[in-house]
Amino acid sequence: RIHLMAGRVPLGADRAAVAGEMETTFIENLRYAADLLAQEGMIGLVEPINSHITDPRYFLNTPHQAAAILEKVGRPNLKLQLDLFHCQIMDGNLSGNLEKYFPLIGHIQIAQVPGRHEPDSPGELNYNYIFELLESLGYSGYVGCEYAPKGDTVEGLGWLRSYWESRGLQHGGTSKAAE
Repeated sequence: RIHLMAGRVPLGADRAAVAGEMETTFIENLRYAADLLAQEGMIGLVEPINSHITDPRYFLNTPHQAAAILEKVGRPNLKLQLDLFHCQIMDGNLSGNLEKYFPLIGHIQIAQVPGRHEPDSPGELNYNYIFELLESLGYSGYVGCEYAPKGDTVEGLGWLRSYWESRGLQHGGTSKAAE
């Protein structure tokens, strides 16, 4: 799986004025990349990145826009990389968006909102609920941790051990019953 970036609105350009041309170019580039990736059995991912905090000039900013572009591209080996941090900032409605776009999702990334720290840090998102929702939807892919740990990396993964324990799992995600 490889993230195919959408590009940025040129400095000084009006987003609305260049949106059509940028979308056309992005679609052509995605088709070209998808065809090359298909030869290698690879999946291309498009990720909406919020324009409110992270990158005001990034062209692709909502899951709705990404889904529309994926439909226009029409390649089965292109999927949505849904970063829940960006999705929450741009649109909220994470449960609805996860359910609506689930067939398009090829990768999930997480971080707490607003601080972009560990999932169990204070913030807007209830990751225990989100993980249970992903499980109920049948998500079996990876979940990328794209956050800035408040401390060191190992300390920053403490939430995962706590989550596993709350689910009756041991360190590493194996069932205690499997022993």
